Amino acid sequence: MSSFLPTEQRLTITRQRHPAFPREPAVLVRLIKHIYKHVHDDANAMLRPYGINHPEYNLLMMLYGTEGYTLHATELADAAGEKSANITRLTNELCDKGLLARSASDEDRRKIALTLTKEGTALIESFLPDVCALLERQVGDMQPREMIQLERLLKRFLTQLERD
Repeated sequence: MSSFLPTEQRLTITRQRHPAFPREPAVLVRLIKHIYKHVHDDANAMLRPYGINHPEYNLLMMLYGTEGYTLHATELADAAGEKSANITRLTNELCDKGLLARSASDEDRRKIALTLTKEGTALIESFLPDVCALLERQVGDMQPREMIQLERLLKRFLTQLERD
């Protein structure tokens, strides 16, 4: 039985009780939530031996993919899709682990720059083969054209959400 089947059954009952309930949008939103949970859980399991979790991984990867490995806290929050309060907690943990360093920004001393340390870079490069394998396993037998189509549709959905 699909793990999503009970959700679909609940949506059917909701629709019977309230016929105007928009099933298709509800299915899409709930599918995304279920997918996120699986991705998050799989990533946490894979990253546990490296001493980090999925939100910490996301921050590290945003910095790894940035020229100079440095972002301000607000830029990092936007890039990783995290709230400011969560960024503070996560960056504190990563600094305590020696994976990030804080410094005053060159252009504005009131801003804090977060930079990936050599230890942070080394950790990323040690887990990247496992991340690549996980990503390939997660998409399974989806064809490249299907992934491109899904990417296009998800970007369109995100654009719609950002308009509101």
